[in-house]
Amino acid sequence: MAYAAAKTFEADLIPVVDISPLREGGDAHAVAAALHKASTGLGFIYITGHGIADATIDAARDAAYAFFRADGADKEAVRISNSHRGWLSAGGARMADGAQPDLKESFIFGYQNEAGDTPDDHVLRGANQWPAVPPQMEAASMAYFEAASTVAHHLMRGFALGLGLAEDTFLKTSDKPLSRASYVYYPAQPADAGEGQFGVGPHTDFGVLTVLCQDNVGGLQVQTVDGEWVHAPPIPGTLIVNVADLLSRWTAGAYVSTPHRVVNASGGERLSLVLAYDPNPATLIDPGPIVGDVPGAEPPITCGDYLVWRFERAFAYRKG
Repeated sequence: MAYAAAKTFEADLIPVVDISPLREGGDAHAVAAALHKASTGLGFIYITGHGIADATIDAARDAAYAFFRADGADKEAVRISNSHRGWLSAGGARMADGAQPDLKESFIFGYQNEAGDTPDDHVLRGANQWPAVPPQMEAASMAYFEAASTVAHHLMRGFALGLGLAEDTFLKTSDKPLSRASYVYYPAQPADAGEGQFGVGPHTDFGVLTVLCQDNVGGLQVQTVDGEWVHAPPIPGTLIVNVADLLSRWTAGAYVSTPHRVVNASGGERLSLVLAYDPNPATLIDPGPIVGDVPGAEPPITCGDYLVWRFERAFAYRKG
């Protein structure tokens, strides 16, 4: 038995885009054009110039490792809530009907105000559950959440400009986002588990946009338009961003949400810091004002309603 196979990464498959001009007030339209080209292609982008300090990333990573390596009782104390906050144990997610459960564990948190409170406006949003171990988990996690959310906002501005729209088009209802951040922990994956076992199985992401901070281990694989799987290894100093299903729907398929998976063949631990960016729950995902009348476009739906539908299919704890 062996790991699922993938081809070696091809440098021109996933572009590297420096977004610092978009962040700092430079030539935003040149960045927007690069983002648009990538999003209408494979839908994956390495970004540099993202502005997240190394210290912020390191603090989040250290807190995450301390949590996943903690005693089982500490994790059980914050087991996933009905509002999708807390610890999701290994086997708690299955990316397709009939697939083997994922090997990964996750710790999930989201928007809260300065007082630590969260809006009571959607079933997939509730109080963040902060563990006792490590004690710095809340501070490190929320600092990373805010920094990654800022990156997502810059990217959404860039996507709007790339589509010839006003730069605030996608951000008009984003003051209390339904975004979820996750620390995703992948244990070493034994080869004898077979080609059908994954850290996370083949899937497209549910929401609008994913911002991923990989470690140096590798394991992310992306499916090309020809159906082949290729490695998307970490590149120092970059984040990797991918279009998710709601942004594809919002653009009537102009922006592409691409299947991907994780195979941790390293023999050691792997950890990812993930932001699944989404606007406020009541945001109407309507492609009409974005790309006009496109035959076959999906009907309008709120961000919140769409995510409930997707979560019910993917997560065992929501199936009763």
